[in-house]
Amino acid sequence: MTAVTDIIEKMKSSFDADAAAGMENIFQFSIEDGDDFYLVIKDGTFEIATGENDDPSVTLIMNTETLVGVMTGETDGMQAFMAGQLRAEGDMMLATKLGELFPQ
Repeated sequence: MTAVTDIIEKMKSSFDADAAAGMENIFQFSIEDGDDFYLVIKDGTFEIATGENDDPSVTLIMNTETLVGVMTGETDGMQAFMAGQLRAEGDMMLATKLGELFPQ
């Protein structure tokens, strides 16, 4: 299994449907050294798909190491952003919701 696949499996088990109630957003993950994927959050549910979405709400650009660090809690997402390890395009404030949607 790749690190990205491991993270996706972790996301499936840690998703907080209550935090996603009323949301309708697409989080695109552009992984510089891995496979891109995106999350479709829709009113308390989510789906994961590989590749690129045509109209994401926010795109998060990072390498695999940063993705693993942020999603496991070893790296603070805001610190990664400030250090240039994580870039966001689109609704940047939406990116801050990931911690609520997928708590550690």
